[in-house]
Amino acid sequence: MPLQTEPDVRAEPDVVELGRGGRTARLAAAAVVLVLLLAGSAWGDDSEFPFGPFRMYSTRADPNTPVVSTRVIGVTAAGEEVRLSGGEVGLRRAEFEGQLPRLVDDPALLGLVAQSYEERHPSGPDLVRVEVVQRRFELVDGQQTGAFSDDVLVSYDLAAGS
Repeated sequence: MPLQTEPDVRAEPDVVELGRGGRTARLAAAAVVLVLLLAGSAWGDDSEFPFGPFRMYSTRADPNTPVVSTRVIGVTAAGEEVRLSGGEVGLRRAEFEGQLPRLVDDPALLGLVAQSYEERHPSGPDLVRVEVVQRRFELVDGQQTGAFSDDVLVSYDLAAGS
């Protein structure tokens, strides 16, 4: 004699087949996504992600092209440089580099970077200017030559913003 009786309800519901309209809609949606992926792969860029490839992974740089390193520095009244990049102001490098066009358009935003530095380092030196400097390292066949150049991309005098 069984301990339990068979339930009247099936454990698996009946399979409902997708209608012709549903199949057509799903195939059309899949075709649109595939076209976007193919077009993005051929002509897309980082800003079209996920339909465009990340260029840093999908392309190769010329081994004789200079490598650019961006840094942010504060300058004291004595002319000494204080590093403001590398998390010193609460922004990671990629976050900061993503904001470069805004900083070039509105250098006063560098005043906020100085303010953040002062809040995080109250006993640090007083800054009179903030600069975004790009250093270009020269390469030959992918190897550093030792030559480099510094270009100030944008600068902001803190006295002007007070």
